[in-house]
Amino acid sequence: MLGQLMKKILFSFCLMALAGQLCAQENFYERWEARTSRTQSRQPSWSVPVVAPYPMLIQVFRADFTRQVTPTHTETWNYGGSRGLNLVPGFNSEFDFYYPPYIQHNSAAKDGFGDVGFLYKYRFFSGNEQHGNYMLSAQVSATIPTGSYSNGSPDASVSPALLAGKGFGRFDVISTLGGSLPTGDTAKIGRTVAWNTVAQYHLGKYLWPEVESNATWFYQGKNDGKMQNFLTPGLMTSRFKFFPNDKKSRTGIAVGAGMQIATSHFHAYNHNLVFTGRFIF
Repeated sequence: MLGQLMKKILFSFCLMALAGQLCAQENFYERWEARTSRTQSRQPSWSVPVVAPYPMLIQVFRADFTRQVTPTHTETWNYGGSRGLNLVPGFNSEFDFYYPPYIQHNSAAKDGFGDVGFLYKYRFFSGNEQHGNYMLSAQVSATIPTGSYSNGSPDASVSPALLAGKGFGRFDVISTLGGSLPTGDTAKIGRTVAWNTVAQYHLGKYLWPEVESNATWFYQGKNDGKMQNFLTPGLMTSRFKFFPNDKKSRTGIAVGAGMQIATSHFHAYNHNLVFTGRFIF
């Protein structure tokens, strides 16, 4: 009898400990969600562009799929688009991990995975739609040469950028300026400066039509002295919430698509069709 009583007591303690762990885990997620919501409430609720970088802090898992037409008229597919997991731990910051994309050439080039990437973003100033409707952030991203069969860079790179935006009612403009600095043979790999500008309009409840200008200048490397520019019309949606009646619920999805059309004489590809899907949490 005493042995059975001890077993029941131990079993009860185990259940209490398990319940405590589950509650602690639930409280951790609830605190994280609440902190992220507070952080994002102090910035405009603009849509993240189809292609260009953005000054907002977002918490999503993102996957992009692109189809590029090369100058030799072959189609190159990129599955993943060098996107991934974006987290907002608070502190006006965002941390991203970009999984390696898979690149399919449809030519004599070998298919394979690209490079792994990381990003840290800090939001300096922001005001939501009721308090100025503006934002200024800075970020630094890095890549690690994990690509197979020349589907990535031969060396790691670091890319700092400055990002800003201003809203005017339902209309907003986002502009970013950054550069890519390889850590290896700069004369061979080259450096780039990228300037992206996006104009968006919030149409109705869910639609965000946009036009992007994606410009890149090349210094050193095989494209030294060249410049390419794309005009990218696109359409994004707002978040479709999984639980629309729960005001505290954050989970949902957003989708979008766009087409990069070359407007410069030099361009490494053209008619880049982009599909993007974001799981927001």
